[in-house]
Amino acid sequence: MRPHYLTPLFSPRTVAVVGASDRPGSIGQAVFSSLLAGSFQGKLYPVNLNHKVVGGIPAVASVRQIDEPVELAVVVTAIRSLPAIIKDCGKKGVKAVLLAKEFSDSEQLEQELINEALSIARHFGIRILGPNVLGLMRPVAGFNASNYAGKVRPGNLALVSESSALCAAMLDWADSKEIGFSSVISLGKALDVGFGEILDYLVADNFTQGILLHVHHIHDARRFMSALRAAARTKPVVVIKSGRFESDASGLTHSSNLVASGEVFDAALARAGVLRVSSIAQLFTAAKVLAANYRVGGKRLAIVTNGFGPGMLAADSAIDYGVELAKLGEATLTLLDSVLPRNWSHGNPLDIIGDASPMRFRTAVKACVDDSGVDGVMVIFTPQAGTDHLTTAQLMIGLQRETAKPLFLSWLGDAKVSESRELFSKAKCAHFRAPEYGIEVFRHLAAYQHNQQLLMQTPGPLEGRRADPDVAAARKVIDRVLAEGRTILSERESKQVLAAFHIPVNPTTLARTPGEAVKQADKIGYPVVLKIDSPDIIYKSDVGGVELNISNEATLKSAFDAILARTRQARPDARIDGISVQPMRKRRFARELMVGVAHDAAFGPVITFGAGGIAVEVMRDLALALPPLNDYLVDNMVAQTRIGQLLGPFKNLPPVDIDELRHVLLQVSEMVCELPQLREMDINPLVADEKGVIALDARIFVEPARADLKRYGHMAIMPYPSHMVVCARLRDGTAVMIRPIRPEDADMQQAFVRNLSEESRYNRYLSSIKQLSQSMLVRFTQIDYDREMALAMTRDEQGGEQMLAVARFITDPDNEACEFALEVADDWQGRGIGNLLMQALFDAAREQGLKIMRGEVLAGNKGMLKLMHKLGFSVETHPEDRALSLVLKTL
Repeated sequence: MRPHYLTPLFSPRTVAVVGASDRPGSIGQAVFSSLLAGSFQGKLYPVNLNHKVVGGIPAVASVRQIDEPVELAVVVTAIRSLPAIIKDCGKKGVKAVLLAKEFSDSEQLEQELINEALSIARHFGIRILGPNVLGLMRPVAGFNASNYAGKVRPGNLALVSESSALCAAMLDWADSKEIGFSSVISLGKALDVGFGEILDYLVADNFTQGILLHVHHIHDARRFMSALRAAARTKPVVVIKSGRFESDASGLTHSSNLVASGEVFDAALARAGVLRVSSIAQLFTAAKVLAANYRVGGKRLAIVTNGFGPGMLAADSAIDYGVELAKLGEATLTLLDSVLPRNWSHGNPLDIIGDASPMRFRTAVKACVDDSGVDGVMVIFTPQAGTDHLTTAQLMIGLQRETAKPLFLSWLGDAKVSESRELFSKAKCAHFRAPEYGIEVFRHLAAYQHNQQLLMQTPGPLEGRRADPDVAAARKVIDRVLAEGRTILSERESKQVLAAFHIPVNPTTLARTPGEAVKQADKIGYPVVLKIDSPDIIYKSDVGGVELNISNEATLKSAFDAILARTRQARPDARIDGISVQPMRKRRFARELMVGVAHDAAFGPVITFGAGGIAVEVMRDLALALPPLNDYLVDNMVAQTRIGQLLGPFKNLPPVDIDELRHVLLQVSEMVCELPQLREMDINPLVADEKGVIALDARIFVEPARADLKRYGHMAIMPYPSHMVVCARLRDGTAVMIRPIRPEDADMQQAFVRNLSEESRYNRYLSSIKQLSQSMLVRFTQIDYDREMALAMTRDEQGGEQMLAVARFITDPDNEACEFALEVADDWQGRGIGNLLMQALFDAAREQGLKIMRGEVLAGNKGMLKLMHKLGFSVETHPEDRALSLVLKTL
């Protein structure tokens, strides 16, 4: 594989420092000194207009005067010179520029100069990082292009921060804790290179085992989420967010008013499979534990201690942190009863009595570890008469080596147990001076495991759906409203859209006079509900615009007039279209729910679920998730709410039809995916009981969709592109399916690679691998369908699906070109598969707006080169490797 395109930025062989200086206190002096002081093995070239020597090294006036090729230019000059410097870099062939200085000129002039410099950079294909105060560090390579004066140790964590000041504080804290880094990147204003591309590089970086992010603003949610999800599939990512609630949503619906931007950010991070923390200490602690490969299977914790008080305090901390105290199984309790003193606590926390011997500790902890209902064990040792802290510590270290479940060790005290703590450090065991710190780490591990499960969800076509939604009918309603200059759908129109997606609704008709209302009520049947119908009134109850349980004609006429009078008094400016008449639904065991859609400025549409009714904003019982959804994600949403606990059997209430509730949430997810005009929505109340669900009221807010958006471009997470699934036949009549690859295809993909001949594997991977590594398997089967596409051709056989071929492409950073790969099973070559699959790949690339597809083919792979000619690719010898051919096709 070719080196990552950001390699000149992170691992340059030649660096020019434009503005390098000997002047004390200058940025140029600080950055150049840092580079000289490191163990950087490449070549450094100072560039200075006024001095011929800087730091004892001959200087030149321009990068164009440097004899050798330059890969990276570090710029520390004033902004007024930036366009000229970028032009010089472009003519020199420089690939990357680091702006290691913040600009302080007037804002208007600064922006004009920056725009000019960016335009020049794009023309020459130069990537720019910054501007920022701190710069860029690569401690594992001795590369330090920064003005940071403190010590930065090499290590396996990468730190990426928007803020130079916060980054410097993190580095100072990390040095005191002897934490090292593979890379330290301060993004600053991120004029060009942003989080997404940095993450892409770090995923491929072998020196990086864990990634730490400080995030303040998200400029491109789709790119951020795509890169974050790709990173989190192979390496632990921990995020700290500043300004979490500075831009809370302020929409028109209950859903929007209940959603804070920080909560949306948290939901996005959870869906990306990463861990969010709230302090610098938590950031590094969580990263160290995750990078050390500590994992848990859930949030059930057992506490073992020889002190009742510390055990109870630890249990209190667990409850405060939302950690579940494990319920020990009957077999475990029976075993413990047989080996522990009679006065042990007989539950969790396990107080095994103050004089506990090392073997008693080991027996109790081992019993907990072996219990399937326990995900981790907190071991608290208190030095008391008859105890042996060191032997107990040694036994715990040995036990940790025997089990995959984590032990969190807290030896209370100081001097008396210091030797045990040193032993834990050498053995790299998770140990803490206070139990609550260990419980907090366990909580983070449990949250990370939960988020990793969310990451694995790739919602596909709705399984077993009753019928396809009538998307055209829904769009017709929305288009008519927008054409009339409106953005709010009436209740009737909103229900028409819901019905198009097969969401059960209470039928609604419009009456403009009491007589019309009487006729409609006679047709519907009493009792009925009357509601004001106005495009200017969102919440009907607020103006007295609702009358329930109307049982006869006289009451209806009176209620009709009363609603109009109250509404005109409360809102004399409101347009009134009439009054809607609906059946009165009486359900004895009903629960009132709310399902909605809010819009976040960064992440776009957000689906909400919680308790419904008129007091929703007071109750604030709400869960949210980024679409698209599937059954797992829906159940996860419901479980987060208090009302979710009341949906099962409760006292005299039978359980609601949970399958019908799932159906509604999945259909709302489908609506969000297919209707980019849908901005906000409330279905409130959505009544649910044992008989099913029905939307009694609904309101939808729309806005015109951006014409330049690609399909699903309004969403932060690309849905599974089910429209690309096609059935076809090979030349010999074999029925096959072409479809985008899914995470659950991992075993099939691995079997496909194993069954390839050595020649085919070498032609595809340019190596003699026998099978894919776990990280490669994840990377090949868990894709975002946005920047990357993989199409598998399969056929049904006894025992399941068989993979016959795979074609994929990865989009370049310019979003105009992509690089492809194709592999066909040996037994299926020569049957037209390559042509068929590549045509599907061309269509997928064109749909993404790509213009060029290219690839690298071994010069000896005659069959592939023949196919390339047939498909219209140009073929030429690779300029850097004659054993390879470059193939290129304009789409």
